[in-house]
Amino acid sequence: MAITVDDQANSVSESADNVQRLRTSVRRRRKGGLIVWTFLFVGLVSGGVSLFPHVSERLSSGDDDRGVLTYTVSRSDLLITVTENGNVESSSNVEVKCQVAGGSTILWIVPDGEQVKKDQLIIKLDKSQLEEQLNSQTITMEKALASKIQVVEDYAASKLAVREYEEGTFIEQLKDGEAQIRIALQNLRSAENIYNYTKRMARKGFATSLQREADKNAVERAQLELDKVETAKKVLLKFTKEKTLKDLVAKREATAAKVRSEEAAFNLEWARLERLKKHLKFCEIKAPQNGMVVYANNAGRSRFGGQNQVQIEEGAMVRERQTLIRLPDLSNMQVKVSVHESMVDQVQRNMPARIVIGDEEFKGKVVSVANQPESTSWFSANVKEYATLVAIEGETERLKPGMSADVEILIADIKDVLTVPVSVVVEQAGEYFCWVKTDDGPSSRLLNLGQSNDQLIEVIDGVKEGNVVLRNPRAVVEEARQENSLDDRKKDRFQFGEPSTENGETSSGTKDDQENSPQPDASQRRSEVEIEVRAAESGSRRPGQGRSGHGTFDILQYDQDGDKKVSQDEVPEAMQRFFNRLDENGDGFIDEKEIAGMRSRFGSGSSRRGAGSRSLMQYDNDGDKKVSRDEAPEWMQRLFERWDTSGDGFIDESEISAIRSQSGSDGGGGQPGGGGFGGPRQ
Repeated sequence: MAITVDDQANSVSESADNVQRLRTSVRRRRKGGLIVWTFLFVGLVSGGVSLFPHVSERLSSGDDDRGVLTYTVSRSDLLITVTENGNVESSSNVEVKCQVAGGSTILWIVPDGEQVKKDQLIIKLDKSQLEEQLNSQTITMEKALASKIQVVEDYAASKLAVREYEEGTFIEQLKDGEAQIRIALQNLRSAENIYNYTKRMARKGFATSLQREADKNAVERAQLELDKVETAKKVLLKFTKEKTLKDLVAKREATAAKVRSEEAAFNLEWARLERLKKHLKFCEIKAPQNGMVVYANNAGRSRFGGQNQVQIEEGAMVRERQTLIRLPDLSNMQVKVSVHESMVDQVQRNMPARIVIGDEEFKGKVVSVANQPESTSWFSANVKEYATLVAIEGETERLKPGMSADVEILIADIKDVLTVPVSVVVEQAGEYFCWVKTDDGPSSRLLNLGQSNDQLIEVIDGVKEGNVVLRNPRAVVEEARQENSLDDRKKDRFQFGEPSTENGETSSGTKDDQENSPQPDASQRRSEVEIEVRAAESGSRRPGQGRSGHGTFDILQYDQDGDKKVSQDEVPEAMQRFFNRLDENGDGFIDEKEIAGMRSRFGSGSSRRGAGSRSLMQYDNDGDKKVSRDEAPEWMQRLFERWDTSGDGFIDESEISAIRSQSGSDGGGGQPGGGGFGGPRQ
């Protein structure tokens, strides 16, 4: 079979388009992306558009085999991998930091990448400012020392003063007072003797009365002098001693506090001096171990292209605690890669990896996956990537930090499964199809897919080994080119919560507004509940995995107790939110009759033609060929008055025929204005 250049170009374009569509569905579409991939995709699409008229022309000419690429379904092993690029780094780095308080300026630094030995000088920082501070601090410390010495001597003198008073001055004052008392007492006795003698002499006439009065006054003066010195002694013992001691002790304690203060001040100044001496030594940095010098220049840049931190070089100002140099351990190397958020959940610790660095290939394994995304630049803020570290096994001392590496992480190794190229699969309305080549022409098959890589995808169900499938179905099959995306359909308002309220209003208006509003076409009506059921059934499947069993409404697969009914607790969580809509009789179960009704209402194609009356008559429980309001489900009661044109409380076959004639279509039994009654309208 001859294939022209145009056909081959078309196949390439079609395959690229299919690869893009399948990867976005199976592996959760990457948002943002790189600009280069965007341009590549636009180029592929534009090439496909330019070649499409030629393909259509050849197809319309009747030569069905022209340009058809096929593939025979076979079994093979499937490797699922994640490939990313990253940079080599050491898993054990010794960081050399600036220890100078307040930072400094780099005067000299060993060249980047140079091998150094332990204790080798690698950095010189400016120490002129530190030396000036050191001289000033030395003067301050000496003054603090002088103050400390003075106050210590004052404290010693204050302690001596207390002892001096207690053991000397007080005793001296006490003895002096006692002596004064004794003298006053002797003077009193002498005055009394003289006075007594004078009185006798006066009685005999030898002394005058004036002499007697004078001697009496002398006795009184002596008594007063005695009282005075006795009172002075009492004051000394009771008040003067205690007051003087308190004053001296207070001075002693105050001096002691000042000693402690001056000592603390001296220690502070001394510590500052010692710290400056220590920091002065930090201005010359030596290598803590053998290794290769790596400047600590981070690659991050600001929004407008400037560096977000000082670059390490001679003359650069560096801050305290800033990392200046890293000395990596070259015997223990790893690769840091950034894994996109769509794949990070599949990457686990200890997964094997293949690492390519230059022309060499290494083995490795995943050692850690970050739980927070890496920071990104402003123009790719929507791209979330997670740092993943992959350890390199084997001899790594010849590697250098910063080398580029390509890392392929093995996610899964699936043995002996059916596989097809990714270009075979076409996504339509959230499901996946391929076209099998038969004697009657291409025939579509619904696929149940498993995992995939960039080339092949696992097929669980839908085709058999040996089937011949089309590799470029969109190029040669009109049905494959039809777009029927779920995004184009009307969204069910139940996605936004319960619409009904007690007064009959809904989130989109009143009941009358809804009944009088334009109704969707048959495909949209059919899809409302169908989409929800399909979404619920596929909720536990991986992206890209199709359905199995009896189709969309195989709800009995969730019957766990075998009673041929499904309760709300048995269905998946995604289906529980609209369980009451499927449970039409309200008994808390969905049985086979209700499932059959859903299948008849939400069928497709010729199976729905003329099914309107049969779908509606299934609610005729008493067999009178009429449906009463009590028999009608909740969704039908909202339109019951409009359909009951006779007003007798029943909808009979003639009224159903009138509804069908008004709808202008016999393909689904529509309601007036194009709204069908093939399914509930909430």
